[in-house]
Amino acid sequence: MWRGCHQFQYIEHGRAVTDRIIFMATRKPPPTTKPIERDDGGSVVLERRPQRTQPPQMYQVVLLNDDYTPMEFVVVVIQEFFNKDRETATQIMLKIHLDGKGVCGVYSKDVAATKVDQVTEAARQAGHPLQCVSEPVE
Repeated sequence: MWRGCHQFQYIEHGRAVTDRIIFMATRKPPPTTKPIERDDGGSVVLERRPQRTQPPQMYQVVLLNDDYTPMEFVVVVIQEFFNKDRETATQIMLKIHLDGKGVCGVYSKDVAATKVDQVTEAARQAGHPLQCVSEPVE
């Protein structure tokens, strides 16, 4: 068992007021358990099965190719917003350039939406028409 006291002072209407707070912490009582009732053979016993939840739906963030956004800008965007090294970012950029689109990362729905917004805003501020979308992973 632990007991304590704390005293503090504050100003109220121009005069000092002292308050004292007394607090105690005690042990919680042990949980009560019901005695096990004996089954007479006529009862139905339900078996508890643990519920298994599905993992959240994942979304891939995809950059789309256009003829106006410089390749170097796409590499910088991939490095900055998807935490890829320069070599990996360059490989993704080339895939986007050659195939028309490229996956930059796979995230939960909210994170993917945030990444799309960040990339789109950065492209707008730089004056580039780079498009970024998220798609559910199948």
